[in-house]
Amino acid sequence: MSEIPPFHLAFPVHSVEAAREFYGGLLQCPEGRSAADWVDFNLYGHQIVAHVSPTAKAVSQDLHHNPVDGHQVPIPHFGVVLPWGEWESLAARLIERGVKFVIEPYLRFQGQAGEQATMFFLDPSGNALEFKAFRDLSSLFRRDL
Repeated sequence: MSEIPPFHLAFPVHSVEAAREFYGGLLQCPEGRSAADWVDFNLYGHQIVAHVSPTAKAVSQDLHHNPVDGHQVPIPHFGVVLPWGEWESLAARLIERGVKFVIEPYLRFQGQAGEQATMFFLDPSGNALEFKAFRDLSSLFRRDL
């Protein structure tokens, strides 16, 4: 697979400091530029920007859920596909830190061509995140699974 250019995602948060603790501290995303009401982070080479929106209700209140592999997946959500070992390390760190999962770390589509590890959790503002890893990264965009 060729190198993928970084994406940019801006999303609402209630507090820059809470975003720093969560994305910078817990997820260990290096911080980039910032101002009083926004901060950007390097999420595994991608630029995510947490913008304060004090009048917005928690995003998690509006989440829809779709059934996937026996679980209710929160919509909308964002995240990153990690190498398997990095996903395992992140899952262990999140468990150790007592993160409350929407969907706990598990293997989805186990034994099938699209087998993947996945987990879902919320940031302090209620934004849903998914981090996943594929046994075979070449199956990421396959349609014939």
